[in-house]
Amino acid sequence: MEEIRKGPCAVDPGPLDRSVLYDQGKHVSSDVWDGKERGALRCHEHTTKLGEWILTPEQIVLVEKAGFGYLRKMPAIGLDNPLISALVERWRKETNTFHFTVGEMTVTLEDVAYLLGLPIDGKPVIGITHTSCDTVCEKYLGKAPGSAHTSGGMVKLSWLKSFFSHCPQDASVEEIERHTRAYLLYVLGSTIFSTTTGNKVPIMYLPLFNNFDDAGKYAWGAAALAVLYRTLGKAIVKSKKTICGSLTLLQCWSYYHLNIGRPTLNRDPIQDHFPIVFRWKGKPSGPTKNRDVVFYRKALDSLKPSDVEWLPYKSIDTRIIPQEITSTLVFGRSQTMLICFDLAERHHPNRVLRQYGMRQSIPEDVAQWERKSRGAAGGVDLSNKMGSELREWADRALHIVEADDNADENEYMAWYLRITRKIVGRPISLSSECKRMIGGAREILGLAHSLPFEGLQPEQTDIIFEIMSIADQVGGHNVVSPIAEAEPEKKIRQKERVRRNGAGKRKRVNDPREGYGASKDESQYCGMGVEVDQLHLHHVDDG
Repeated sequence: MEEIRKGPCAVDPGPLDRSVLYDQGKHVSSDVWDGKERGALRCHEHTTKLGEWILTPEQIVLVEKAGFGYLRKMPAIGLDNPLISALVERWRKETNTFHFTVGEMTVTLEDVAYLLGLPIDGKPVIGITHTSCDTVCEKYLGKAPGSAHTSGGMVKLSWLKSFFSHCPQDASVEEIERHTRAYLLYVLGSTIFSTTTGNKVPIMYLPLFNNFDDAGKYAWGAAALAVLYRTLGKAIVKSKKTICGSLTLLQCWSYYHLNIGRPTLNRDPIQDHFPIVFRWKGKPSGPTKNRDVVFYRKALDSLKPSDVEWLPYKSIDTRIIPQEITSTLVFGRSQTMLICFDLAERHHPNRVLRQYGMRQSIPEDVAQWERKSRGAAGGVDLSNKMGSELREWADRALHIVEADDNADENEYMAWYLRITRKIVGRPISLSSECKRMIGGAREILGLAHSLPFEGLQPEQTDIIFEIMSIADQVGGHNVVSPIAEAEPEKKIRQKERVRRNGAGKRKRVNDPREGYGASKDESQYCGMGVEVDQLHLHHVDDG
């Protein structure tokens, strides 16, 4: 168990009880604690070119039938890679939740419905796998891309855009449908199902758009969340450098729920549009250049209850929410399995009850389970391979979490602080720890030299000489830690970044997070705790 035992700022980041976070050793936070920084992740999402597709009125009707009428309106929002990377450091795939200082939080089905306007109820997104593109594209698009534009069962987004982004005004019904299928596949590969390849989309989704009315019966929102959960779970591994999936969903979820990294826009927020991701459309006008992963990590490590919006959608004008969305919001509280072809991920609303206005109780244990990939071969009908997961989804209406009026949040927080990773970054750097250890060794050496040896037993003298020898080796020389040796190079890189960004460091104006990135007072993290009474922020009215 990792600990710092010396001094008044002694910190054990946790978990003290590893029954929940049993994979801590593989988690990136272990590397961060050991002083190994991987930097910001490369974020793969491609919303910037969606606007270059010109849809005819007939195509828009088909897109709406397929369930993507709102997602097609999603604005291109610049991704904050450092913020996303810091959130990843807080993600735990054992629970599919973020572990913050105030408790667990997560992106829920309810969030997907509000933010993206995708259906969260319906048939599971599942079908037949494909390892070759030509036959499928010929059948549903009328032409094959060729080997230069494919890789295994994926087709390049650029090929789809080149041939299908402009549908002729005099096109036949068949041509309109083909162009619309290509557009929908492009939308999937650019947004909710983006891949780490950066420019390809799996062809297996294309047959689901054979009939547009049938396509609209799928729970695309649940599939989007399954993919996001899976990509977050992969990104927490120490060696990973990239992340994909619906990153706009993740970032805007953070903007709504956490008062960290929210941009100051150059115009008034858009409040009367659906989906509500439009709230964050616009060009940031505040300072963001010096907000790196360490900046956001420190902000999350010191997250206060007042920084959390448990019910950010409570003030939204309900008149802008479409009826087909509000009628299915109850499934946002379903404890069920999320499915997208060979991906299956558990949705645990019982662990984040405060996001539904309920008191949080200690949740039941999450059974350890192995995430399997069942779609390696082509021509596999996954509905025959995922029976238990499909049955769990079919029973989703039977597992809607309800409020527990007897829940004791003090009890919950006492339990939570034992099973969680409380902080990710060290309050005191390893180089500072090394210097403190050397200073302590020198103090021991000085104390040993001042001791009178008269009257001591021989074995006592031997012990003192052994201590002096060890202390002399550590504290009697100018010992430099490997991390301390790296500090000058790090400072050089920081100076170069400042020069690239402009004329030196600028003071952040009207920034509630001012001081997190540059504070020299490390004692602010000593004795960090959460007042449990402050967490009773939003509850369902008893009456």
